[in-house]
Amino acid sequence: MSECDGSSAAGDTADQPHPSGVEQAEHSGRRLNWLRAGVLGANDGIVAVSGLVIGVAAAGGGQGALLTAGLAGLAAGALSMAAGEYVSVSTQRDTESALLAKERFELENFPEAELEELAGFYVAKGLSPELAHTVAVELTAHDALAAHAEVELNIDSEDLTNPWYAAGASIVAFTVGALIPVLTILLVPDPARIPVTVVAAAVALALTGWISAWLGGAKRLTAIVRNVVGGLLAMAVTYLIGALVGTHVG
Repeated sequence: MSECDGSSAAGDTADQPHPSGVEQAEHSGRRLNWLRAGVLGANDGIVAVSGLVIGVAAAGGGQGALLTAGLAGLAAGALSMAAGEYVSVSTQRDTESALLAKERFELENFPEAELEELAGFYVAKGLSPELAHTVAVELTAHDALAAHAEVELNIDSEDLTNPWYAAGASIVAFTVGALIPVLTILLVPDPARIPVTVVAAAVALALTGWISAWLGGAKRLTAIVRNVVGGLLAMAVTYLIGALVGTHVG
């Protein structure tokens, strides 16, 4: 390859758009938030459905009752979580849209005041008044709404939260978590079905605790112990309720 070709290739590479450090951090943060939400959804599925099927098994329920309870709990829990996430994220998106509409109105009607406001934010971040004003002018010329949304509102005007993504992630995560106790208690023979389901749920909870701690940079052992102990307590309570109800009603 000639020297000229090398320079051309280097120039082409330099001209290609690359995500900035801020954009990479934002995308990374969004991915971590979705992963964390998925882990929590799976954790809820494990605990809620484990408690349900163990309670039914303790009451003396057979395969049919366990299958019905497990599938009903899985469907109800997954749909409930999805609906909750959809409503919550929709409310957040509506709030973001309203804030952007207000900012757009102010930019159209009070451009000078908005320019000074933007410069003021950069002064507060440590820039000199002269440099802050220059930055504000250049950012306003490039995309005034995006500049104000990022600094003033902490919103990416081109990438608002999506309630459908949140709802879908909740359904998938809860279903995956719930399938562990459902399949375990249905496939394991009667004498061992409850203890094996408890162990399977505890192992799954330990895994979700480890993942959530890893994503959040927290102490992993603490998160694992907290997750497993909380889940075991919930399963113990539902087991006792099932045993008491099965004894008295039966």
